[in-house]
Amino acid sequence: MAEIKVAREPLFHIVKRPNIPVWKKLLYYAIAIVAALIISAVFCAISSDVGDFGDFFKYLFEGVIGTEMRIWLFFREGMLLLGVALALLPAFKMKFWNLGANGQVVISCLVSYAVMFYFGKEGGSSNATVIVIMIVASISASILWAVIPAIFKAFFNTNETLFTLMMNYIAEGLVLLMIKVWAPSGSGSLDPIPDFGLIDIGNVYLLTITVVAIISVFSYFYLNKSKHGYELSVVGESVNTAKYAGMNVKKIVIRTMVLSGAICGIIGLLLTGNINHSVHSTMHGNMGFTAIIATWLAQFNPLTTIGTCFLITFISRGMNFVKIKFHFYDTSIVNVVIGFTYFFIIACSFFISYKLIFKKKEKKAMPTDFMVDGSQAETVAEKPATKTKSNKKGVKNND
Repeated sequence: MAEIKVAREPLFHIVKRPNIPVWKKLLYYAIAIVAALIISAVFCAISSDVGDFGDFFKYLFEGVIGTEMRIWLFFREGMLLLGVALALLPAFKMKFWNLGANGQVVISCLVSYAVMFYFGKEGGSSNATVIVIMIVASISASILWAVIPAIFKAFFNTNETLFTLMMNYIAEGLVLLMIKVWAPSGSGSLDPIPDFGLIDIGNVYLLTITVVAIISVFSYFYLNKSKHGYELSVVGESVNTAKYAGMNVKKIVIRTMVLSGAICGIIGLLLTGNINHSVHSTMHGNMGFTAIIATWLAQFNPLTTIGTCFLITFISRGMNFVKIKFHFYDTSIVNVVIGFTYFFIIACSFFISYKLIFKKKEKKAMPTDFMVDGSQAETVAEKPATKTKSNKKGVKNND
């Protein structure tokens, strides 16, 4: 006889939680962030000979808001990261995994510098003319860099993740090539062009903050209140549903990547025309990949993305100052603290959405020969039925 295997119940089940109030979510996230920073403080205090637990928090905040210039830098860097994250949001909501923001930003920087060099420094055009050409050319170049993978995805169903990722390396290679053209001495660096293509209002921080703030408002209404935002959400949920509803999926994919590329182009324009007036292959500062994390942590919500971008910027800038004060001579300690924060936020997000239900411990059955109070019960055995004896004549015996 074949042995029957009984399936064991798992130790726990993962069950989706009902929606909880927003204030509770914010409270849980705040607790997770504080816990991550406390663990980071202990880790840094143990690893350093010159700093202790309290110094960690002191230098963390001092590195961000210690001086007026640091505050301006914090807001500008946070806004730049937010701009790149907002560029990725429409594509991500459509489930088009655009990993090419670094390339789209740096190609915009390259074209901006090319306009400054050939139309301004070499061509002698007025600053206003150079600025107009820079705006048009840099944004157009970034759109082109984003649309190429979109066209291949829409018409040939290529893998957009690898395509956009490879476009990053092509853009960085083009920058290195043009640096050799513009700096034939072989120095590998370019001198800023201060007289042409300068885009300033007030100070070097205010323009970036203002422009990205406008992009943030636009992105919120575009994604949540417009027909285009609704269409890309439907495509993200189900391409077949979008086609059944009569939507032109190819057009939506290309249109969304045009928007994504345009926003990255604006960020590249700000980096070259407003902040650096130069270009190098890592001008993007790896914001494209950092923005991916920020959007995922925000669950593709444009309002929440603002918080995640500034949180990442706060920890990055604060930890750079902690690194100096604690005499850490490499950047790995910064990445460790950021990693702690990511881990706690992701864990918090999981437990906000789901809960664990553990298997209940089974009670052992009571033996049948014991009463409930523990006393032994009498076992009653059924007596076998007695057959009636009959006499030889077949008459039943009445005894």
